Amino acid sequence: MYYLTYRPNTIEELDNSHVRDTIANLLQSKKLPHALLFVGPKGTGKTSTARIVAKAINCLNNAFSGHTTSYDPCNTCSNCTTITTGSSPDVVEQDAASNRGIDEIRRLIREVSFMPMTSTYRVYIIDEAHMITPDAFNALLKTLEEPPKSVIFILATTNEEKLPTTIISRCLRIPFGAAKKEDIIHMIERIALHEKLTLTDEIKDLIAMYSEHSFRDATKLLEELVVQKKLDFKEAQVYLGIRSKDSLLHIIAGKELKDAIDWIDEFVASGGNVKHAIEDMLQKLRIYLVKKATKQEDGIDINLSLREITQLVKLLHEAYNLMKISPIEVLPLEIAVVEFYNRKHV
Repeated sequence: MYYLTYRPNTIEELDNSHVRDTIANLLQSKKLPHALLFVGPKGTGKTSTARIVAKAINCLNNAFSGHTTSYDPCNTCSNCTTITTGSSPDVVEQDAASNRGIDEIRRLIREVSFMPMTSTYRVYIIDEAHMITPDAFNALLKTLEEPPKSVIFILATTNEEKLPTTIISRCLRIPFGAAKKEDIIHMIERIALHEKLTLTDEIKDLIAMYSEHSFRDATKLLEELVVQKKLDFKEAQVYLGIRSKDSLLHIIAGKELKDAIDWIDEFVASGGNVKHAIEDMLQKLRIYLVKKATKQEDGIDINLSLREITQLVKLLHEAYNLMKISPIEVLPLEIAVVEFYNRKHV
C-alpha cells in the first residue's frame, strides 16, 4: 500500500509543511519538552511525525549523538530501524482506544521508572489519547507533569475537546490541522516520482479535492486510480462519480423533475459516487453564489437566481449530512432535488 510504503521517515519528508517547520525548530533547539500533544484530523501525519521524533532523538548518527549537524534520523542505525519496525524496547506505541483503562495506565507508569535499554530516551506514543478514561487520566497526571528526564510522552488525538484541561496544560501542543491542498499535491508528487507515474496537474488537483484534507485518504485515492488504470482526467472523473453525460446542476436549472430523477437513477446504476457528486455540485454552487452576490455574471452558465442557488446549497448540504445516517445512500439527494423543484414551482 502506498500509504505504508511512502510513509515519511525523516523531517524533510513530512508533507505537512507547518508541522515540518515546527518539528525542525523544536529538535534544533534541543530543549525537548517532557510531553507533546499532536492535535489534528485523521490522516494528517500525527503518528508518522511521532515516530520521526522518537527516531531523531535516539538516532546514533545525527546531531543528538554528536556525529553530524543534521537532526534528521539516519534510518540506518539500530535504534532507527527498530523504531521503524516497531521492535524497539524503548519506544512504546499504545492505542488508547483499546488500552484506555486505569490498569493499562498504571502499568505504563511503572515502566516509566525504567532507564532506556538501548536509547537515550524512552518515548511513549499514545494514539487516540482522548479515549483514556477519567480515572486513568488522573493516574497519569503526576507522571506526565514530572516524568524522569529520560522519558518523553507524545499524545495524539483527533478530539482535543475530550482531553482534560489539566492534561493539555502539561503538554506542548502542536496543531496539525487539515491537510492543505499544496501539501497533499507535494505528497502525490513525491509518491509519483518513486512510482514513476506521469500525472497531470488536473489529476493531482482532483485527488487533492476529494481527499477530505487527509494525506492518508489522498494516498489511497491515488493508489485506487493507479490500480484501476484511471489516470486520464475524464476517466478519473467518471470513476469517482462526479461526471456524467450531462451535469445534474444544468438539468435542475433547465429541465423537468423527471429528467433530474432519471439522471440520478442512471448515475447510481452506473456506479457513480453520490457523496462525490454532492461535493462537486457544492463546489460549483459556491462559486456561482459568490459571483451572483458580487454581481459578477461571467462564468455562470446555469439559469438560477441568487435565491435559488442559496436554497439549493442549503438542501444539498443537508442531504450531505443525512447520507451518514440514511439506510439508502442516494435517498437524501433525491429528497433534496424534489424539495428544490417543489419550492421552485410554488
